Amino acid sequence: MEDDPDPEFRTYCHLFAARRPWRRGCIDELLRDIADDKAAEVLITDTRMQRVHHPYDGCADVFLATSEERDRVRDRHADWLPSHPAGL
Repeated sequence: MEDDPDPEFRTYCHLFAARRPWRRGCIDELLRDIADDKAAEVLITDTRMQRVHHPYDGCADVFLATSEERDRVRDRHADWLPSHPAGL
């Protein structure tokens, strides 16, 4: 919390972490809440935190362990990438 005497300018940050075994569809509800703007600032990682998926309304950022892995994912999901020449 950033302590400001004016309640309208106080800023809060809530953190939550959970470990759960992966199974197909186990985060579908969470992803839907993110897409519907009911949840935000979610990071999904593997247990060693070598790969991070940061979904947000209308898009997602993916951080992978190596440039080789990045290139494989990019090539496999080329249709998901933006059409802008800079990749943005």
